[in-house]
Amino acid sequence: MNDEFHIPVSFGGKEYHFPARLLNYGYTIKLEVVIDGNTILFEPDEERNWRALVPFDEITSTQKTNPELLRAVAEAIEEITK
Repeated sequence: MNDEFHIPVSFGGKEYHFPARLLNYGYTIKLEVVIDGNTILFEPDEERNWRALVPFDEITSTQKTNPELLRAVAEAIEEITK
């Protein structure tokens, strides 16, 4: 299943629609979301809350993705997957 869809996110008084794809990894799933030109994976944690997996290159780059935006995307995913 590699169909692209969009995740609606309200952040900073604006409405965003980030492209995403659902990826199957054995018994779990991950969502691949493109934010600010960077591909970020989101996965459910042990408590079934969604978290971002940020690549080391993204952490050390000068154009970091806003952590609050990542939280907003994770919350939007939780709303969608309830």
